[in-house]
Formats: sequence, structure tokens, C-alpha cells
Amino acid sequence: MLSLDPAEITIPDILSSHGQYRRDQDAVVCGSVRRTWGDFNANMNRVANALLATGVERGDRVVVMMGNSVEILEVMFGIVKAGCCVVPLSGLLTGAQLAALINDCGARQAFATVDFIERLQPHEADLRHLNPAQRYVVHGEAAGWQTYASLIDGHASSTPPVNYSANDAFNIIYSSGTTGLPKGILQSHRARVHWAVSNAVEMGFGSPSRALTTTSLYSNGTWLMMLPVLFSGGTCVVMPAFDPRAFTELVAAERITHTFMVPAQFIALLQTDFKTQDLNSLEVILCAGSPLRRDTKRQVVERLGDKLIELYGYSEGFATMLKPGAPASKFDTVGTPVLGFELRILDESGQVLGPGEIGEIAGYGPGMMTAYHGKPEQTAELIWQDERGRTFIRSGDIGRQDEDGYLTLVDRKKDMIISGGFNVFPADLEEIVGQHPDVLDATVIGVPHERWGETPMALVIMRDGAHFDEAALLDWCNTRLAKHQRITAAEPRDEFPRNALGKVLKRILREPYWAAEKP
Repeated sequence: MLSLDPAEITIPDILSSHGQYRRDQDAVVCGSVRRTWGDFNANMNRVANALLATGVERGDRVVVMMGNSVEILEVMFGIVKAGCCVVPLSGLLTGAQLAALINDCGARQAFATVDFIERLQPHEADLRHLNPAQRYVVHGEAAGWQTYASLIDGHASSTPPVNYSANDAFNIIYSSGTTGLPKGILQSHRARVHWAVSNAVEMGFGSPSRALTTTSLYSNGTWLMMLPVLFSGGTCVVMPAFDPRAFTELVAAERITHTFMVPAQFIALLQTDFKTQDLNSLEVILCAGSPLRRDTKRQVVERLGDKLIELYGYSEGFATMLKPGAPASKFDTVGTPVLGFELRILDESGQVLGPGEIGEIAGYGPGMMTAYHGKPEQTAELIWQDERGRTFIRSGDIGRQDEDGYLTLVDRKKDMIISGGFNVFPADLEEIVGQHPDVLDATVIGVPHERWGETPMALVIMRDGAHFDEAALLDWCNTRLAKHQRITAAEPRDEFPRNALGKVLKRILREPYWAAEKP
């Protein structure tokens, strides 16, 4: 006897639906290239059907190495429509790192642009799984790589004959690599549907929405804009690369309703005169990637209006949001859990702490990753179980929740400085240093100290025309800090090493100072 299927929402099916019912509406815009939903869906289907013709099987990993363009979205979602797992890799990686991650995920097929291929070429001999006949170059030609056009040419634009399950692998996102070679975060169709739905609800996405992405499409954070707006049937406008003036021009020209930027981009934007641009179409301005300094946040609200949503998220699977309209007393928090998530604050022994107590942040919900790809031990290390046996993910971040559930982020556990036995949180110091009138941006790291073990050092980017005076800066800061927090040294920098979402890579900054301490 026939019975009904346990029908589920899947992103490939939603995209196909938009291709049918919104065929003439813009789906994706990047530079001079515009795709209607009908054409966007047809191209995704061509990619999927072409891959199926090559013999891909359910769950196969397919690597994507491309910069921002319309085609990267067609390729990524075409891979998923074929029932495969898409693996986008960062443009910040070296050729050796790219080869290592291609091997790590076991990909046999890859799509890439010429710049990635040139970087990868010296490491060809190291590639263990990648099939020489299943490498596809997009936007150009490369020896040994089939052109993208020839791959999809002649393949049907109809929906591929694939069914999707909530537990199927959707993607592997390699983490930012702040502590060495990135780990592969394996996410299921269920997790990505939750990502799309929860963010669409929380940020008010709908089919009229026009979202502007300002960061790289291979980055998980960029999907905070890209995925919910496409899921909702809106329009995703992609910046090829971020420029503050071009950003304001695009917002005005494309009547952008939603956008996402990281703190470094906000700082750059605030240095720009955009009074002549009409930015009134903006409804939501999202900040994520790393904490926004309070003084910067106040300037953003003053200049762009009360439209800022501050998100604290952990790529492995949970998030909070502080939204406009929250009580003024919550201004220094990162809000409450996003729809579907729960948080706990844990002490060193794994006991749950009460309101106001500082400990490690752990989260639970349907957006959690399935696992670290190929790393069961590292996956197990993250897990904490509650009284119901549910598996929460430990973040390594330090924070506290108040009696209303609002989370205050204190710092990264591994970035905490222990000076003379006292815990010193760099974020507290960065807030003070960043308020100096001559400082544009600042970060604080722990460096060796013969008496205290380690001590805080401030690294600063000065405003244009400002003179760096270490003694004067230290005096200004230390009069505003507690005795155990005092900064003992400061150095100027032209820029900080950052990952794709603008997070400062403190490991790289610390390394030179600790190298001499190694045996």
C-alpha cells in the first residue's frame, strides 16, 4: 500500500520553486552581470546534470576555488542540486594549504578560476584524490583543466532527478584557520535549512528583499546574507571586493534592504563621507565576524540609524543577536539566542553557571554541524551533554548571561592573558585603546614577561596624520585600566593579519614574541 513521503523543506527544491514562479525577477547581481531567477535556476540545473553525467554519487565532495561572481553561486548550488557536498575553499590560503584541504575532504572533482589553479600547480603531485579529467576552470583557460562552458554545454536545464534528505551532507566549510590548518565543518541539509529560515525570520527577509554581500562567498559568515535572501526568493547583490565608497553607491543604486559587514569594514565606512548617498532603503545592517567596539557601534547607529543587528556566532553551530529596540541597558551585550538555539554558561568542570557568572559558552540547536570532517576526537572534545542528554557544542569563548538571557561576550578563551595570576581579557583592553582619539583600530595580545609570565601589549593602527607616541599612549590607556590590566608596551602597525571575515589572527601576531621562549 502506498504511503505519503515524509516531505521536508530542502534548499535545492526551494531554489527550483523560485526558478519557476519568480523567473523574471533578479536573483543575483554582481558587477555588470545580472541573473533572473529563471536563468539562475537553469544554470544551477545544468551544473547538476553535467556532474551527474560524469558519474558523481550522493555525498561526493566537490571543491570550489573561486572569488565572488554570479558563477560561484551557480556552481556551488549546482553541486548541491546534484546531491553532492560542496567544499568552498578560501582565497587566503597558500597552494600547499589548498592541496592539503583538497586531500582532507577527499574531493575527486574541482571548479576553480585561473588564479587558484596557478597557486595550486606546484603542488599537483601532492593531490591524492582529485581526478585529472574532472577539473573545471571557470572564467578562462588552464592547461589540464576542462572549461566550465564545455562541461555544462548541452546539458538539460531541467530539475535534476535527485531527492534530498535532511541528514545528507550539504557542505564542508573550513574554519578560518586562526590556529593552524583549518578544520572542516560538515553541515547537513537540515542545518542549512535552519540557517536560512532562522535568519530570514530574525532579520525580516522576504521576496522583495535585496541583500548586499560585502565579504567572500566562500566564507560561512557571508552566507548570513546570501542564504536567507535566496531562500526567501529575494535578490542577492554581490560585491566583487569591498570598497566603502562603492558600498554606499551600490546601496543607493540597487535599493539594498539588508547588508552584512565585519568591524574592519564598518571602521573604513565611517572614514568615508557618504552624506550625498541615499541609504534610506536599508532596513537591516548586520555585524558579525568579531565583536564591534562600543564606540564604533555608537557611530554606526548615529550615522546609519537604528538598524544595526549585532550577531555573535560560532560556525560550528549556534548564534545570538542583539537587535534594534533592545533595552538601552543591553547595549554592551550580543543579545539573545537566535530562533531555535539554546545557550549554557559552563565552569571548568562542566557545571552550569548562573546569571552573571563568567564561563565558557556552549550552544545547542538544529543549526549545529554534523561533525568536524574526519576528526572524531576533535568533535568529541567539543561536546557537552545537558540533563536531557542533548549534545551542546563548547565554543571556547568566554561570556556571561544576565537574568534576561542576554549574552555578554568577554573574550576568546585561548586569547585570555594570565598575568601575575590574574585573568586579563584582551577585549576589555581593546575597548579602551580604541577610544584614544588618534587610534583607528587596536588589538591586544599577551607577550612574555619575566616577572608576570605574560603581559598585555597593544598593537595599534593610527589615524591618518596621527603621530605614534608609545609613552603617551600607554599613559593615556593605563590611567583608564585596572592595575592588573595595565599595558606594558605598544607598537604601531599598518594593518593586522585577518581571516576572510576580518577577524584578527592573533596567533600570527603572538608568534614572533613567543618564539624565543620555545625550548
